[in-house]
Amino acid sequence: MIASFCAVLTLVLLPFAAATGGHGNFNYKRALHSSLLYFEAQRSGHLPYNQRVKWRGHSGLADGLQQGVDLVGGYYDAGDNVKFGLPMAFTVTMLSWSAMEFRDEIKAAGEWRHVLEAIKWGTDYFIKAHAEPDVLWAEVGDGDTDHYCWQRPEDMTTSRQAYKVDRDNPGSDLVGETAAAMAAASIVFRRSSPHYSRLLLHHAEQLFEFGDKYRGKYDSSVSEVRRYYASVSGYGDEMLWAALWLHRATMRTEYLDYAVAMADEFGGTTWAINEFSWDVKYAGLQILAAKLLLEGSHRPEHRTTLEQYKSKAEHYLCACLGKNGAAGNVNRTAGGMLYVRQWNNMQYVTNAAFLLTVYSRYLAAATTGASMVQCPDGPVRAGELLELARAQADYVLGGNPAGVSYLVGNGQRFPRRVHHRGASIVSHRADGRFIGCVQGYDHWFRRAGSNPNVVVGAIVGGPDHRDRFSDRRSNYMQTEACTYNTAPMVGVFAHLHSQAGRSETK
Repeated sequence: MIASFCAVLTLVLLPFAAATGGHGNFNYKRALHSSLLYFEAQRSGHLPYNQRVKWRGHSGLADGLQQGVDLVGGYYDAGDNVKFGLPMAFTVTMLSWSAMEFRDEIKAAGEWRHVLEAIKWGTDYFIKAHAEPDVLWAEVGDGDTDHYCWQRPEDMTTSRQAYKVDRDNPGSDLVGETAAAMAAASIVFRRSSPHYSRLLLHHAEQLFEFGDKYRGKYDSSVSEVRRYYASVSGYGDEMLWAALWLHRATMRTEYLDYAVAMADEFGGTTWAINEFSWDVKYAGLQILAAKLLLEGSHRPEHRTTLEQYKSKAEHYLCACLGKNGAAGNVNRTAGGMLYVRQWNNMQYVTNAAFLLTVYSRYLAAATTGASMVQCPDGPVRAGELLELARAQADYVLGGNPAGVSYLVGNGQRFPRRVHHRGASIVSHRADGRFIGCVQGYDHWFRRAGSNPNVVVGAIVGGPDHRDRFSDRRSNYMQTEACTYNTAPMVGVFAHLHSQAGRSETK
């Protein structure tokens, strides 16, 4: 009876002051270290000799075999065993953006090699998936059959059917995001591996051309993805996102010309959005465009459109700050968490923290004299953006009414029953006996106890609009973690650790 009660226990709310432990008491360096471990837990394929997450083993070693293509590798997106291309590509884009913006801070924390490895595990897979100029493999595995079973990835007996987009079955959103990921990664590897950087850029350019020439939504071509990662925003945001990343990677005017020419048609200067996610890229690409304006690296004929991009970027930032007046703000819980929607709200929190952090840097470094965001409810300085980002990061780490760290493995209290197949079943290394499809549900999913493996660095879906969190394996809306929740925090944690170090030396 006690065990059953514990399994469904909703974590008790603690006084908020006690939960936070005071401002600045969080170990951002440890959080950064943990975040990078999580990507090793999500690896598919043949694991390397230096794999640090020892409870994981090789998996998906025949991926693509039925289709005659090598699709071994890449990442599982969350607690299942499917490789979904769109969220995987967004994860790599955000890891790469973190790496290029916070290179020095990540190096100072001793994590640079691990960041490069996390990015490369994804880009190596994308190179395989981009088997021909106008072909991109979109998914390996089937969400429906996968969700019917509860198995470790090392044991999975579910379908490993692979699905692709091509000229006849286009997918500009998936193709554009993958182009963005490879362009961004090419910048990261430019110093350490110039040949690899050029290879990534070559693929990015081909993919961009493919996505633009053969336009269409990928979930119209790959119906199997609709229930899991449907492209609600369409492909316009991904194509603008890819163009701006290719411009940053190449500094070729043609890509900025594209972002300016297609700004209105694709919604870049017309959509004012209050979220940023694996699906909706507008706020991110608007901030990339605003950066060009702030640093003065644009042609005069681009200025008007870039000003429109900047206006929409600052709408998003003001919405997060609660200073948008009648234009609309992002909701906040009583405990201070930005709240967009019930399912996996933490993705919006972590992505907002990242965009707030990078824009604060862009403002501080602006050469055009623009040092503030002009919100409807008054101007906001760069420091205020960073303070909100810090508040969201601290909430993730335990500065919340529940006193729970939503970064698994960090702090005294964190989710113990993460909705994650591999973590919830005894590791293959500890017990190599095969665990069947239904057996996993009977013996492991329904267990009341904690997961036998801690998926360190995972950021779970998080609490509801009233800061309540229920640590149950079946509560996937709150206890499932995703790679794109953690990816943006790599940069944020690195920056906050650096800021904390500077404060201590003053």
